[in-house]
Amino acid sequence: MPPTFSLPASRTEVVLEEIRRGILNQEFEPGQPLVEAELAQRLGVSKTPVREALKVLSNSGLVTFSPYKGASVSVVDAELARSVYDVRTVLEPEAVRRAVERRDPALFEDAAEALKEASAAIADKDHAALSLLNRRFHRALYQGCGNPLMVSILDDLRDRAALISVIGWEANPSWRKEWTEHKAVLAAARKGDADGAAELLRKHVGGFLDRVLKTLDG
Repeated sequence: MPPTFSLPASRTEVVLEEIRRGILNQEFEPGQPLVEAELAQRLGVSKTPVREALKVLSNSGLVTFSPYKGASVSVVDAELARSVYDVRTVLEPEAVRRAVERRDPALFEDAAEALKEASAAIADKDHAALSLLNRRFHRALYQGCGNPLMVSILDDLRDRAALISVIGWEANPSWRKEWTEHKAVLAAARKGDADGAAELLRKHVGGFLDRVLKTLDG
């Protein structure tokens, strides 16, 4: 068997992750302009990878482009939260149900690992790390559903969901509750309880939306 090699991340990928983490850490606040030249100087790169990273983040929902003002951090409002979580509430539990029905315990190994890593992030109150682990956990549950289009649709919501999570936790630090619910979902999945895992996930996603909307509507 020929040796395998891990290719280094491209400069754009590195810049992309730095800006994403900065947004989720709220180093860049909602509505704050993201100036290419300033970001390039801050990250020690040319403007080209910054421009490419901002385009990707615009497509994923973390960045908004205005014809006159350029790029800025997206602002979360109640309409956005409802739109994102409406899709998730309908689609994600079904994807998880199908993944559990495949009876492959290996599908959920990464979800279990994300749960372990979350303990340190909770202790540190690292919202960015928790948001990234949260999306990793959820994807680990639904990625084995057997429907690539379903996975792609849910993947496209991940950055928006992460930003909504950060905004929600800022006003109501309920991450311990969410991760307790994660454990219950994973336990049902590992037992092969497809309908139970799906229902627990539906309540988990819907419950968080209710808490976020109380903040955004209030």
